[in-house]
Amino acid sequence: MGLIVFDLDGTLIDSAPDIRAVGNRVLAEQGAAPMDLAETRSFIGNGAPVLVQRMIAARGLDPSLHATMLTRFLALYEKAVELTVLYPGVADCLETLAGQGHRLGICTNKPEAPTHAVLRHFGLSDRFLAVLGGDSLKQRKPDSAPLLACVRALGEGPVLYVGDSDVDAETAERAALPFALFTEGYRKAAVKDLPHAHAFDDFTALPDIVARQFA
Repeated sequence: MGLIVFDLDGTLIDSAPDIRAVGNRVLAEQGAAPMDLAETRSFIGNGAPVLVQRMIAARGLDPSLHATMLTRFLALYEKAVELTVLYPGVADCLETLAGQGHRLGICTNKPEAPTHAVLRHFGLSDRFLAVLGGDSLKQRKPDSAPLLACVRALGEGPVLYVGDSDVDAETAERAALPFALFTEGYRKAAVKDLPHAHAFDDFTALPDIVARQFA
C-alpha cells in the first residue's frame, strides 16, 4: 500500500467563503472595501501571512499594518468552519483509500490550528496519520521540506501527492514526487502548464488513479 499526501484548501475543502468572511472583517476594521470570492481565491495558496499581505496591497493599506492584521486574521480564522464545504466525493474517497490500507496525510499552508479545527468539524481527524500546517516548520510550500516531512511521518512506501494549485505542483516537482492535480480548486495557471502525473475533476476518479500509480 502507499502513502497519499493531500493539500487541504482547494483540494479537499472549499474554504474560500470562510476565508473571505474573516478577511473582510479584518479589512472592515481598517475601513477598507471587502473582497469578493474570486479575489479571495486568487489570494489563497501561500499561507496566511502572504494572504494578508495581498489583502493589504490590493487595498492600498499601509504595509506596517501587516502584523496587526495578521494577528487579527489568525484569531478569527481558528474557528472559521461554518461556510467551508467538502468537495463532492471527498469523504467517500478518503474512506475508500484508507480502507484499502493506504496511509493518508495532510500538507497544507493553512496554519495548524484552523487545519485541525476544520478536520474535526468534518469528522476527518482520524483519517490522517500525519498533518503538517503552514506554521509546522520554518518553511512553507512550495519549499519541499513540509511535504517531505509529512512523507517521512507516514513511513515507508510509494508516494502520491494530491493538490489543486500552482504552489502544489511546484512543491511536488521540487520534492521529485508524483503529483495528482485536482482541477476544480484554486489554481491560477492552465492545467497544461502545471507539471503533473495525473489530473482529475471528480474524487470518484482518485482511487483508480492511486491504483494505477501504485501498480
